[in-house]
Amino acid sequence: MSTNARRVVVTGIGLVSPCGNSVEESWGNILSGTSGIDRITAFDASDYASQIAGEVKNFDPLQFMDKKEARRTDRSVQLALAAATEAMQGISKESCSTERFGTIIGSGIGGIKTFEEQHSILLEKGPSRISPFFIPMMISDMAAGQVSIRFGLKGPNFGTVSACASGGHAISDAFMYIRSGLADAMLAGGTEATISPMALGGFCSLKALSTRNDDPKRASRPFDKDRDGFVMSEGSGIIVLEELEHAKARGATILAELIGVGLTGDAYHITQPVPGGMGAVGAMKMALEFAGVDPGEVDYINAHGTSTYHNDRVESEAIRAVFGEALDGSKVSSTKSVTGHLLGAAAALEFIACVKAIIEGVIPPTANLENLDPECELNHVTNKPEKCDLGIALSNSFGFGGHNVSLVLRKYV
Repeated sequence: MSTNARRVVVTGIGLVSPCGNSVEESWGNILSGTSGIDRITAFDASDYASQIAGEVKNFDPLQFMDKKEARRTDRSVQLALAAATEAMQGISKESCSTERFGTIIGSGIGGIKTFEEQHSILLEKGPSRISPFFIPMMISDMAAGQVSIRFGLKGPNFGTVSACASGGHAISDAFMYIRSGLADAMLAGGTEATISPMALGGFCSLKALSTRNDDPKRASRPFDKDRDGFVMSEGSGIIVLEELEHAKARGATILAELIGVGLTGDAYHITQPVPGGMGAVGAMKMALEFAGVDPGEVDYINAHGTSTYHNDRVESEAIRAVFGEALDGSKVSSTKSVTGHLLGAAAALEFIACVKAIIEGVIPPTANLENLDPECELNHVTNKPEKCDLGIALSNSFGFGGHNVSLVLRKYV
């Protein structure tokens, strides 16, 4: 990394997840291994192979908008507005130039629930009854658009779409804009609200989801020999990134520093990772080299850890390839064991988990890891949190299509 490159720090975090409707509530349950996964309540899923999900509970969009706006806003955008509101606490327009404050929010699927509802109206009532708000409610960039409007942020503004790596790409892009001098501050992260009949049915047809319907709390089992698929979840994670001197000038509380990003493509298969995990290897190596960090300096790896056979096996192989003997000093866990998989929002949630782990000096566990798959041998933290003086953490996110993102954070000193 260039010695005169602008440093990028984290100064705000916001989270709405199956484990809670704030950072502190979510983090408390993640740390204690309390699962947010249960049987689906959003619709009747009794005909589906998988009938469980990580739903956001007791969420009231009217806390963030009026009834009229709520009717014209997809749930994915509502969740993003909630998380962004928490992340922006304490940040005023007076303390920042809104022209140099941008917004990048990723979503793997966007407003699929709105799409389903409006398609039913088309079939039942004809095209003239389709809502004029259908398109702006459904398109994947609208979370970034609506959040920027809400806070008057006029800097770089767009959405990223790379399946389960969408939030990671949003964060890495925001980092690059600040580092290059094109912005001083960015809201970045991901949002997803795909617990709907079509999305669930599609993933069921892929046979990607856990069917442990009689035991939902223990269904997400990353790296466990008895894992049988991931659990689909919803939520949003939003962070505030700032150039260091900009943050210091306004008296911001600095939570952590983002020091490296790695971005690669598998160029192999639409859903399966390349054998040997070379795409993931490349992303991790690039992130560490960008950060100027040796593998032996990494205290914690927040694994993508989806609880699918191929991902957990290939990611484990990739981590071993990158870290080698240094892995003995690097703890590994997957917070998806209690949150489920937030798809386009997963990377942002897991980035926030790394920030909290660094601040509090504690590593969240992989819950439900009772019978380790021999092919997934790593330095796992299981079932209970582990105290650790964290200096550096790495977070992995990989998406359908062969998209790989690794992010490196360190304690701010």
